[in-house]
Amino acid sequence: MANVTRGIDHVGITVPDIEEATTFFKKAFHAKISYDNKELGDEPQQGEHVEKTLGLKIGAKVIHIRILSFNNGSGLELFNFKNTKQREPVIASDLGVQHFAFYVDDIQQAAEYFVEAGGELLTEPGELLGDVENGAGKFVYGRAPWGMLIELISYNPNKLDYPEYSEAKRFTP
Repeated sequence: MANVTRGIDHVGITVPDIEEATTFFKKAFHAKISYDNKELGDEPQQGEHVEKTLGLKIGAKVIHIRILSFNNGSGLELFNFKNTKQREPVIASDLGVQHFAFYVDDIQQAAEYFVEAGGELLTEPGELLGDVENGAGKFVYGRAPWGMLIELISYNPNKLDYPEYSEAKRFTP
């Protein structure tokens, strides 16, 4: 079987306000707007086809979609919905996607940008946990202004202690 997968194109996240989320990602991570797939004020994406295609609850309306890009790596697709009940942001022990990580060159500076942009760090940056990453770098988890969990991570890829069964090296931007 041929490998037809290149990598992750984007991660989709639902936010309460796309303009506020865009401002946060620009300030914290130097995001750039690629385009809006659905502009606020346009006719919402709704109805049976959209509900089925996106796995939405009946009556949900997509009112704004924006693609953000970064210097390296995957993009973010921001969604804003109305007319549907929404749960609180997940925590690390919940099933499904519970966080994503930005690789940063300077973890202290990145943490400062994160906080200045309105995020909240759960702790101060600390040493990476785990046998393979031990001594390779630092990380910190934080919450975006709307509560979503985001990780900042920085490490020396040459210091990762890969086990013998490794099938591939970890991608580092």
